Amino acid sequence: MKFRKKPVVIEAVQYLPGKQQDFPEWWIRASAEGRMFMDGDRFVIKTIEGDMTANPGDWIIIGVENELYPCKNGIFVRTYECVETR
Repeated sequence: MKFRKKPVVIEAVQYLPGKQQDFPEWWIRASAEGRMFMDGDRFVIKTIEGDMTANPGDWIIIGVENELYPCKNGIFVRTYECVETR
């Protein structure tokens, strides 16, 4: 059997330290709740699979059930396409 992933629109922010960024409300809320936090120059994201790390250049994605997870830039650009800018 073969399956195709259903199209889902996600929200994501590329983590670019040192660059002026406007973060969305979900990012600010997740940080305030301790669901993600800085550790040096990277973000630690608490997931149901355990802590995951977002390094500079990685994307942080909020999923369909408000879960957060990091994605390497190379994988992100091969998997997602922009459908709307702010």
